[in-house]
Amino acid sequence: MGHQTLAETTKSGQSESKTANTKKLFIKTYGCQMNVYDSERMRDVLAPVGYTPVDSPDGADLVVLNTCHIREKAAEKVYSELGRIRKLKEKSGGKMKVAVAGCVAQAEGEEIMRRAPVVDLVLGPQSYHKLPEMIARVSRKLGERLETDFDTQEKFDLMPQTRTVDGPTAFLTIQEGCDKFCTFCVVPYTRGAEFSRPVDQIVAEARSLVAQGVREITLLGQNVNAYHGAAPKLEADESWGLGQLIKHLAKIGGLDRLRYTTSHPRDMDDALIEVHRDEPALMPYLHLPLQAGSDRILKAMNRDHTYAEFKKLVAKIRAAKPELALSSDFIVGFPGESELDFKRTLEAVEEIGFASSFSFKYSPRPGTPGAAMPGQVPEDVKSERLARLQKLLTAQQLAFNQSLIGKTLSVLIEGTGRGENELFGRAPYLQGTHFIGDENLIGNIVSVEITDAGQNSLRGILSDG
Repeated sequence: MGHQTLAETTKSGQSESKTANTKKLFIKTYGCQMNVYDSERMRDVLAPVGYTPVDSPDGADLVVLNTCHIREKAAEKVYSELGRIRKLKEKSGGKMKVAVAGCVAQAEGEEIMRRAPVVDLVLGPQSYHKLPEMIARVSRKLGERLETDFDTQEKFDLMPQTRTVDGPTAFLTIQEGCDKFCTFCVVPYTRGAEFSRPVDQIVAEARSLVAQGVREITLLGQNVNAYHGAAPKLEADESWGLGQLIKHLAKIGGLDRLRYTTSHPRDMDDALIEVHRDEPALMPYLHLPLQAGSDRILKAMNRDHTYAEFKKLVAKIRAAKPELALSSDFIVGFPGESELDFKRTLEAVEEIGFASSFSFKYSPRPGTPGAAMPGQVPEDVKSERLARLQKLLTAQQLAFNQSLIGKTLSVLIEGTGRGENELFGRAPYLQGTHFIGDENLIGNIVSVEITDAGQNSLRGILSDG
């Protein structure tokens, strides 16, 4: 998956008030949007057994670290955090329970249990529905503390059908796992094979979100456009693709905006492109990872497409939706990358043009083919190439944002900004947008005339139009 959001987050969304039967739950989330979604579902599954989210691990009854294994030194960050948590557990007299979840847990479960005695239980991404049972086992000092087997269908079947959300936007996982086996990526080993949720299950969850005031849903998957879920019971088709699912979800009253991430070029079919053209609820923004501009490097990465094929696909998408903004992922310094290979990536960026992007130095992941490849690029060379690439990408992003000055965009207001009477929302192209307005507008979609633009955000004034 092209990991579009690489931030460590904590979310509570609920009061810290504690009744006699309420326990405090702190979840720290690392990594991508799918981890944010999974953390929300962990809160949902623990709510019926008395756990209420809080904003700090100090004094929590249960601390969960929901980990990501994609970026460099992921495991080291977890062990460092566990060192801080250990002191809090000692302060609690050992009453605090500590869980490590997510992709680091899946990849290094037994090692975590060996190296970090502070951890009470370890569970992979497909085992969150078992959290209450695992906590009960630990409390009774019974059973295994390690749960990292793959069973994606069981996970979704047993999760609560209703969710608790706070705000007008939400993530909704529709597909998990990966069958692509890019040689740089650990996801197939931590999330398992591709699995798509049934349409009816997704629709039920979406309706529940809309009933709570959600107006924009982002559909998530490691290969979200590989989605092929079981069709609704009354339909003749056996399965639906992502395009058909989006058209169906767009009919839900009150659901005004849809997005999806992350896509693979191999799975961008004509039906999905047509939905970009025809469905106004689908935002004109597409994250489509290229990774490299050199065919030799793309082949070594096992991307299964050439640069020419990617460029042709982009032209087809832009012909269908001219105003669409394109985002992408890039890896520099993949094993064997020469200066000429890297220059082809720069040329590709210049030729296609991107409204936003995410770029990283190649970092070997244990167990992936790339880690054992000859021709590992020196760190200083990777750093120098990344700086050159990011200079170009940053300039393109700023230019795109500045091209919006003078235009009026629809903005979904998510909350207040930092300034007096300032509101914050998202434009169709996903930029944070700031303007002056009344707090009563939060949750609404308004028209904003853009007056200024920076690299990462827009500023404007409320428009009457």
